Amino acid sequence: MKILRNFVRWTLCLFFASTILAVVAYRFVPVYLTPLMVIRCVENGNLTLHHRWVPLEEMTPHMPVAVMAGEDSRFLLHHGFDFDAIGTAAKRNLKNGRGKKYGASTISQQTAKNVFLWPGRSWVRKGFEAYFTALIELAWSKQRIMEVYLNSIEMGDGIYGLEACATYNFGKSARDLTRKECALIAATLPNPRRYSSKTPSAYMHLRQRQIMANMRFIPSFPKEGEDYDPRTAVGNTYQ
Repeated sequence: MKILRNFVRWTLCLFFASTILAVVAYRFVPVYLTPLMVIRCVENGNLTLHHRWVPLEEMTPHMPVAVMAGEDSRFLLHHGFDFDAIGTAAKRNLKNGRGKKYGASTISQQTAKNVFLWPGRSWVRKGFEAYFTALIELAWSKQRIMEVYLNSIEMGDGIYGLEACATYNFGKSARDLTRKECALIAATLPNPRRYSSKTPSAYMHLRQRQIMANMRFIPSFPKEGEDYDPRTAVGNTYQ
């Protein structure tokens, strides 16, 4: 029994030490490979993936605004979890029964999942997701979370990150994407393997217009070190 307790104790110590060190390291080091990238390569039987890390300042300023408008409008306000959105999603799911399920994952939660975990909906993975979300919110700035998110998120079949998406779907760099193109990319993010920003459907164009309309009410994304005061923030400057 004592051996088992020691084993559990040292396993927990190793887990917390390694995960904290990984989160601290990724505060400064680019994320070149994620578990999701590896899993997709195995699933597809193809080791080819398109990914190139670029700093946030080398991306168009439209993109952070577009993903906030489409995915997480309160990203600058919450500390990793949007409890208002969680409550709304829970009510809608109860009302729908076994119908369509609505999620309320924030950009922080999606970043934690993309960088440290595997895809899935189990309670175990959700628990790890909450743990890593809390860690990155403590250790990283909002700018770093957005930078890692836009560099690691799946944006098409074998395409990860904004630079690769801009190159292969639009023939340009992430710096040169237009406001409309950013809104279209954001429209695909709920399911980038089903929806394409390269060959968008009518539904994608509808989502694009909705996101562009929402972008008018999202504040400009602040640079590293800039203060953000939600009481004085108004519509962004990229209308």
